[in-house]
Amino acid sequence: MEQSENDFSNELMGFVNGENFRAYQIMGAHQATKNDRSGFIFRVWAPNAQQVSVVGDFNQWEQPGLIMQKDTTGIWSLFTTQPQVGQLYKYNIKQADGREVFKIDPFAQRFEKRPQNAAILGDLLPHHWHDGLWRGRHKRSNYFERPLNIYEVHASSWKQHTDGSPYTIKDLTHELIPYLKQMHYSHVEFMPLMEHPLGASWGYQLIGYFAFCSYYGTPEDFQEFVERCHAANIGVLVDWVPGHFCRNADTLPYYDGTATFEYQDNQRADNPGWGTLNFDLAKPAVQSFLISSAMYWLETFHLDGIRVDAVSNMIYLDYGGRACQLNQDGSNRDLAGWSFLRKLNQVVKATYPQALMMAEESTADTKVTGMLAENSLGFDYKWNMGWMNDVLKFFEMDPIYRKDNLNLLTFSWMYRQTENFILPLSHDEVVHGKRSLMHKMWGDRYRQFAQLRTLYAYQMVHPGKKLLFMGSEWGQFLEWKYDHGLEWVDLNDLLNQKMQLFTKTLNEFYLANRALWEIDDQETTLEVIDADNTAETVLSFIRHGKRKKDFLVVAMSFTPVERRNFRIGVPYPGIYHEVLNTEMQEFGGTWVRHNVASQTEKVPFKQYQQSITTTLPAFGTLILQPEKINLRRREIK
Repeated sequence: MEQSENDFSNELMGFVNGENFRAYQIMGAHQATKNDRSGFIFRVWAPNAQQVSVVGDFNQWEQPGLIMQKDTTGIWSLFTTQPQVGQLYKYNIKQADGREVFKIDPFAQRFEKRPQNAAILGDLLPHHWHDGLWRGRHKRSNYFERPLNIYEVHASSWKQHTDGSPYTIKDLTHELIPYLKQMHYSHVEFMPLMEHPLGASWGYQLIGYFAFCSYYGTPEDFQEFVERCHAANIGVLVDWVPGHFCRNADTLPYYDGTATFEYQDNQRADNPGWGTLNFDLAKPAVQSFLISSAMYWLETFHLDGIRVDAVSNMIYLDYGGRACQLNQDGSNRDLAGWSFLRKLNQVVKATYPQALMMAEESTADTKVTGMLAENSLGFDYKWNMGWMNDVLKFFEMDPIYRKDNLNLLTFSWMYRQTENFILPLSHDEVVHGKRSLMHKMWGDRYRQFAQLRTLYAYQMVHPGKKLLFMGSEWGQFLEWKYDHGLEWVDLNDLLNQKMQLFTKTLNEFYLANRALWEIDDQETTLEVIDADNTAETVLSFIRHGKRKKDFLVVAMSFTPVERRNFRIGVPYPGIYHEVLNTEMQEFGGTWVRHNVASQTEKVPFKQYQQSITTTLPAFGTLILQPEKINLRRREIK
């Protein structure tokens, strides 16, 4: 149906007032009909520009191009029949100081391949989705009570062709999805897939907030990827960067010659640590722009969630040690960022209550997850950076010192209920000289693998959802490089093969055992048996599910000493059998047989009236399951 500009006046006003959350439907370039003539309508926000025109293939890029008209909202628009689908364009903006510059379209949904950055004309055609079963199933269930085990991927360095060219999203559809299925991951999370000009930024310096990065393929290809993932029962998550943006002069910075997307205050706008500019999150039009971007990715690609990058940078005025003027009450809270994130989550959850909203946030001063009414930011999950730092510090330590540092593993037990956590072993921990997870482990190669298995086992049995960066699953020794494929050649080595099998087995075990995810967010999911065994550097505890019978007994050794006749207190009399042993030969260890099932003895241990004995492998983890127990006789002191 043909519509005039007046028909969109409310939507345009809503954009500048910070209340249009689907601005991509009217901003940018769209095919349209006017007076029975087919063409394109262009709209761009540049309130302080003296003149804006469209230039492109259709006028041989000659200036001044097709002059646009400005309305009272500061939005420039033009209908023209000259352009054709597939042609390139930019805006020629006569800025506030009279200087004329070419700028990208902030709402473009397609760009030419980098290093070029002209937008490509043509609307994304509606995709006929067939993932109703997946989406319906998730609408009906509580995601806090479901397993969440994420495989984190950088799209262009997961695997490369023999000529060194990166895989496209089409290639990943054919190879990554079967791999995810084979490895029993529940979700895949991509580092940013939005248009970015510099591979070395890993995708975190964006220019196109509505465009699937052309380096990886087309948006239609990505829709097909998500569709195929859902058919395979795999969720898809994407990193998103609303705090700061690429400072290339021909993109968003000082779009109309004045502070447009960024802060007026240079000190607040400049982000020297990352070489970017910070969004002015107090500006209503910027809020419309960013929230529309989040909604675009959720709606257009049926994403299952978004991880918001670098939240600390958005909610603290002095983040990273930057000079700032504190609030009148002396606090350092960035009220603009704090309010924006609450608004983002409120809008997203109103339409997509099942979308997972996750935050990378490294402090404890702001409530990140939970209800907005609780004065939180309203996210579903927060990356637990403290857990990650403590646990890796422990595993990097010479075992002789670990007995005095068990608290590095158990401190997180104290605060695990303060937020809904994801336990991340992410890309940030295997780059920039930090060494790979495998390389961080103490000792020779055999012992490194043994401890890596126990590290992953600890992540899996600790309350909280899980995330592991690609390549870590088989213990890649070299650090991750954004411009190289993973070291798949490692898998010619038997120990790497066995490590990969262990990760696969552990992932499958996690999915199959409700005790490890069903009541993650409840106090009762973790029952400590013994956290004081510093002499032997051993932890033992229980993970519970909803039902009384759904529990697992865990014992973990963090030294190179095998413990025979090791005693573990248990809550019910009966028989307990081993269901996971990290030292089995098939995983790279030396054990060829599991421990025999253990019958409880009337020997008190800690708070329990009965206990079992078993052999605990060096650097190993045992997980035991009750087999024949009397649930009516929970006997504790």
